[in-house]
Amino acid sequence: VQLQASGGGLVQAGGSLRLSCAAAGRTFSSYAMAWFRQAPGKEREFVAAIRWTTCITNYRDTVKGRFTISRDVAKNTMYLQMNSLNPEDTAVYYCAAGPVIYSSGTYYVTSPADYQYWGQGTQVTVSS
Repeated sequence: VQLQASGGGLVQAGGSLRLSCAAAGRTFSSYAMAWFRQAPGKEREFVAAIRWTTCITNYRDTVKGRFTISRDVAKNTMYLQMNSLNPEDTAVYYCAAGPVIYSSGTYYVTSPADYQYWGQGTQVTVSS
């Protein structure tokens, strides 16, 4: 599986960016895909996830209402539309993919350990 992230850049606070993650190497039914981010000196943190077949989504609280994760099955591509960006969103953004993990009534989609495959990062910088 290969994941190729793109779309990062420099934007002013309040602006928008759209990240893309092009996936190749297999079909992604029964997979979840996600965006994580990592700021300098901080741990990698969950941003949003989408289950490929059902389109069920999850978001970290601080991006709810501002970010939207989606996927295009025909293009095998996942997107992250980011609006109302603020300087705290500055980070390297990574896309990830892996089989959906379901155990004892819980879907596990928010930890980096839940994903097998990772793309290279794309830098997002939000200026104040």
